[in-house]
Amino acid sequence: MGWFFAFFFLSGFCSILYELVWLRLTIAEFGVTTAMTSIVLSMFMAGLGLGSWGAGGLVRRYGQRPGFPSLRLYGLTELLIGLSSLAVPAELAWGHRLLESMTAQNAYSSGSYYVASGILVAVILLPLCTCMGATFPLAMAAMRSRRRAASKRSFSFLYLANVMGAVAGALAPLFLIELYGFRGTMRVGTVCNVMIAVSAFALTLGGRAKVSAESPVPAVAPVTNQPRAVTAQPKGILALLFLTGLATMGMEVIWIRLFTPYAGPVVYSFAFILVSYLSATFAGSFVYRRFNRGGEIDPFLSWVLLAFLGLLSLLTSDPRFPLNTPLRVLLGVGPFAGWIGYLTPMLVDRWSAGDPDRAGRAYAVNVLGCILGPLLSGFILLPLVGERVAMFLFAVPWMGMAFLPARSQTPRSSRSTGTRVAAYASVVAALALFFATKNFETLFPDREVLRDSTATVIATGSGMHKRLLTNGIGITQLTPITKMMAHLTLASLPAPPRNALVICFGMGTTYKSAMSWGIPVTAVELIPSVPGLFTFYHPDGASLLASPLSHVVIDDGRRYMERTPEKYDAIIIDPPPPVRAAGSSLLYSKEFYAVAKERLQPGGILAQWLPSGDKAVQSSVARALQQSFPYVRVFRPVEENGWHFLASMRPIAERSADELVKRMPAEVVTDMMEWGPAATPTEQFDRMLRTDLTTQMLISRSPDTPPLQDDRPVNEYDMLRHWSHYVHAGMRDWKPDQYGAGSNSPPAGESGQTAKK
Repeated sequence: MGWFFAFFFLSGFCSILYELVWLRLTIAEFGVTTAMTSIVLSMFMAGLGLGSWGAGGLVRRYGQRPGFPSLRLYGLTELLIGLSSLAVPAELAWGHRLLESMTAQNAYSSGSYYVASGILVAVILLPLCTCMGATFPLAMAAMRSRRRAASKRSFSFLYLANVMGAVAGALAPLFLIELYGFRGTMRVGTVCNVMIAVSAFALTLGGRAKVSAESPVPAVAPVTNQPRAVTAQPKGILALLFLTGLATMGMEVIWIRLFTPYAGPVVYSFAFILVSYLSATFAGSFVYRRFNRGGEIDPFLSWVLLAFLGLLSLLTSDPRFPLNTPLRVLLGVGPFAGWIGYLTPMLVDRWSAGDPDRAGRAYAVNVLGCILGPLLSGFILLPLVGERVAMFLFAVPWMGMAFLPARSQTPRSSRSTGTRVAAYASVVAALALFFATKNFETLFPDREVLRDSTATVIATGSGMHKRLLTNGIGITQLTPITKMMAHLTLASLPAPPRNALVICFGMGTTYKSAMSWGIPVTAVELIPSVPGLFTFYHPDGASLLASPLSHVVIDDGRRYMERTPEKYDAIIIDPPPPVRAAGSSLLYSKEFYAVAKERLQPGGILAQWLPSGDKAVQSSVARALQQSFPYVRVFRPVEENGWHFLASMRPIAERSADELVKRMPAEVVTDMMEWGPAATPTEQFDRMLRTDLTTQMLISRSPDTPPLQDDRPVNEYDMLRHWSHYVHAGMRDWKPDQYGAGSNSPPAGESGQTAKK
């Protein structure tokens, strides 16, 4: 039994590792959109369900035939998963090229693109994920043939090991990706799968395995002859399994929005939420395995309690409660996940009694709920009713169970007065949590809030203190830096600009400044609600959006550039802070710049804004630009920290501040000086030109750091780097900045002129 536990620990580790890596590789190829993320996760879960259901049927039909032990078939499945995973990156790249050649160039966000990409992702990932789902019934069949006495609860045994491995699988990639990249991390999973396969094959060569292979397993008794715990309310058990999957995965989407304002939008924050959920699930499963051998549950109280536990996250995410971030997440997620971890394997055990076929069907029903839950949350509930009401709606079915009539298998007399009082009290407590708590947006009395499938967007503040927040994270404010992104770039072109592309709309300041040049401007924004708040920050926003020169596209910026036939004189990229945000590296990578070069006119300029970052991030971004463009210039902004990069395939003329101003129409100068900070246009440009740096100066700050690539997101995965810096610098000398890195400001006076001296 120890071998099976080890197998499923490693299998759970690999499953989460593959899910994280495949998701990232897929969105890098097909676009960082909510729809694409949902497609990948749905295919992953669908494969698990199909594999579980199908393998269970195969075991029922062919499991009694001697000659090929179930354990050997299980090992073969693990081997197939591991070896096939190596082909996934190449297959995704092939699918990307195929889709690029097939898709109409003007269908920027069409449903046909998602249909075609969904089919390609299904062809690539579904077979592998189906093999993953098949491992449960196959391993259960092997356990039944080797040790029948322990097999009635074999599913929960494997489930416990699988969840324990999933916890490790959610943590280990945080370090492996930083060291080896996504593809290197995936190879670690392949090695683990091969180890499982080799060990399983070796076990089948032993004496016990040979006896089992030669001795047919007795046929499983019909359902009517199963113990009472299995036959009681079979349809009700499957319905409960579906609801637990639906509620758990649906709530997980809501948890991300509830806790992101406190935890931040970085990969480590999302990993902490996932690890908290999986750890609590493991704890619940462990308690069930250790203390509940009868598999009995109280359907009156146990399920009603889920409503209260599910709504605890509304309390811990309430900004009025002074909890630190780990406690907010653990107390909000842990109790519900722990109770689900207790109930789910118990239901499957009751339904299956160790029968692989029945366990496969039960697990598939649970997975079906896991597929529909995130889709229901992300595309319907969150955009329409918000986080609090969405969470409440998931809790309603559990509260409703308190008022269901008793079934014949559970006589009303067995429901003691104390049990009924406790169940009704749980309902009252759940309602109190919903009506007494507030969400993060209530911190801002003067606000406009929009929600969509991607994010909750808040516009707040007044005057120059207006802010834009997505999922509670401030991404931008009114600043002349965003104006200078457009004006420095367009004034540096070899000829008057004819058009421009702005990637990341934000408050719309860069887009507005580019529009002041009287040229066609296309702005690409990932979050649908963001352009809808443009008028909150700029009173003339409605007229600008209605201009025939304006074109706002809701899409992933990289995917838009790959599919549009148009070329631009200027491409201006303003990734939202923090620079460590999950997925942000796809706007700084060499692969991104390779796409952007194809969309530049001869002599066109790409402008990249880097808002912050430690020395390694500065070096990796600078190196990626240096290796992508032969001509790169670097400037500090007119205020605060950050770097403006100008890159081109042709030399960028070194003009003085006066020369740049003379190239600007009067209305453009007016726009540039609207917020200062300099007193004159010439002084405004001088603030940037006198800080002229070279990419080599930034690269030299961390010379061993590789260029930022899709496979090596240096800006997102940095924990080992920061720990190393902390150890070498010492607690007294090391001062973290707001993003968790060491101080990133350059030495006073560091500039191109200083470097020459």
